[in-house]
Amino acid sequence: MQPTLFSTLHLTVSQITFHIRKMLENDPQLQDVWVEGEISNLSKPNSGHIYFTLKDKNASLRCVMWKADATRLRINIRDGMSIEAHGKIAVYEPQGQYQLIVNSIQPKGEGALYQEFLRLKTMLQAEGIFDEERKRAIPELPRVIGIVTSETGAALRDMLNTLRRRLPLARVILAPSPVQGVDAPPALVKALAALNKQQPDVILLARGGGSIEDLWAFNDERVVRAVADSNAPVICGVGHETDFTLCDFAADLRAPTPTAAAELATPTTLNDLQESLSDFDARLSSSMLNLVADEKSSLAALVSRLKYVSPERQIQSSYQRLDELSRRALSALTHRIALQSKHVDGISKKLQALNPEAILSRGYAIITRNEDGAVVSKIIQAQGKMKARLSDGEFDIIRDS
Repeated sequence: MQPTLFSTLHLTVSQITFHIRKMLENDPQLQDVWVEGEISNLSKPNSGHIYFTLKDKNASLRCVMWKADATRLRINIRDGMSIEAHGKIAVYEPQGQYQLIVNSIQPKGEGALYQEFLRLKTMLQAEGIFDEERKRAIPELPRVIGIVTSETGAALRDMLNTLRRRLPLARVILAPSPVQGVDAPPALVKALAALNKQQPDVILLARGGGSIEDLWAFNDERVVRAVADSNAPVICGVGHETDFTLCDFAADLRAPTPTAAAELATPTTLNDLQESLSDFDARLSSSMLNLVADEKSSLAALVSRLKYVSPERQIQSSYQRLDELSRRALSALTHRIALQSKHVDGISKKLQALNPEAILSRGYAIITRNEDGAVVSKIIQAQGKMKARLSDGEFDIIRDS
């Protein structure tokens, strides 16, 4: 047997599958691609990943959307739904199948609308319509609240129930308008203008959720400019939390839902007012009690000062002073009398000790001359008739020469 000139390539299943994977994943066109088709075999296991098949009348393509991207999905996909899926082609080697790794899904036809959305957003943003500096604060306690929405939609009922519960004191004005379709944009502009003439404190622009086509009226340039030009601040609550419209960017405040818009329009609720009133009442009562107590204290101090400077007080003080001086004078006089008495007693005792008559009681006698009564103290003086005075009387004596 003659050998062949060229040897045949021998590869394992893994090797050939890996080779195909490299070929597909190195193709730039297949790594950033939009694929149109109808969903079938949709599966959403507990892992959070989404598995489905995209098909048309001639072929099918297996798809997988990982949990991280699935959590950001803003539409509820289902079997039979026509969509546009964005992602990249990859190979699942264990089964030798190629598949689309999906990172974004939109209903079929949204692609063109989304591109128009981006174009309008870029243009209006360049004009400064979305600038944060031009946005106004929502009043804490609005007295008049305007609403622009469909008069038959559930959004209106939800907003009215919320406003009635949170702030029933507010007056609500409805400017009904269709919220989708070709007639919606001019009607929304007209409703906003009509409300502004009534000078509400805040305006709610709202509707329930839907596809991008359903919400497109709120991406209309005319409506966006009307929101930006509104005299009253506007809260935009269009769609669900994941829905964004150009009116959301132009409004003074975006709410994730119509109900949330009504809540944001009433930052101060009836309960808050009642609590504030109770607090003010308690503070007023406390202040009044403190004021009365302070005034009573001041009045008592004034009365005390008045009593101190009053004539009656002066008279009483003078009386007391007079009594005190009298007591002190009497005490001083008594003390002085006592001292003088002791002094007199001392002198009396001295006089008594020096009293000649006191000496007589001890056996002495006083001799006086009769003629002149002079005391005879020397013998030479003792002449003629004299008197001798003893302690109990006198008698005459005669000295013979």
